[in-house]
Amino acid sequence: MHPTGKIIMSDDNINPAATTAARTLFRAAVGGVLVAHGTQKLFGWFGGGGIEETSKGMHAMGFRPGKTSAMLAGIGEAGAGLALALGFATPAAGAAAATTMGVAASVHAPNGFFAMDGGLEYPAVLGLAATSFAIGGPGRVSLDALTGHVLDRPWMRAVAVAAIPVAIGVQIYRRRKALAADNMPEASATPVEEGSTEPARTTAPPLEHMQDQ
Repeated sequence: MHPTGKIIMSDDNINPAATTAARTLFRAAVGGVLVAHGTQKLFGWFGGGGIEETSKGMHAMGFRPGKTSAMLAGIGEAGAGLALALGFATPAAGAAAATTMGVAASVHAPNGFFAMDGGLEYPAVLGLAATSFAIGGPGRVSLDALTGHVLDRPWMRAVAVAAIPVAIGVQIYRRRKALAADNMPEASATPVEEGSTEPARTTAPPLEHMQDQ
């Protein structure tokens, strides 16, 4: 501490080179993990199911249409992950990855927190990591830095971060709406006799059938 009472940070505590290296390593690791998961969905790499199997899973979880949702999820992970790893268009890449992981976390939330129980731990951590880069930028060793931060302006970071919860909320709402429609009993219409002016009547399913659902 300085005699005047001010705290002096020494070079031992602040090392720009070490900070840059740590940020670059973490960014590349997060981006690489996202690329791996995205290519599982898109191409079936690394033991993944590819588009067809992923589409079925997406449909079952309430993301409709299933194939479009599978492609968006795969691109959101692989595309955004690659951009993060390279440090390119970091605000948009971070927001896209964070949105995809945020929606995934909402699916896992009913299972609790820990990943070993199928909880939201894993996607939540990846989403928060992606958000941190959308906020703080990619660092010196990045394509954004090399191109003069053309796609990494402060206002872009603010817009990207603000868009994350909105995009997640929209996807969660659409999923819940689709699942609610799946659970809604379908009414059967009574055909109208030819020449009749009376409207068609609907008959609700028997009570016993509704209780079995």
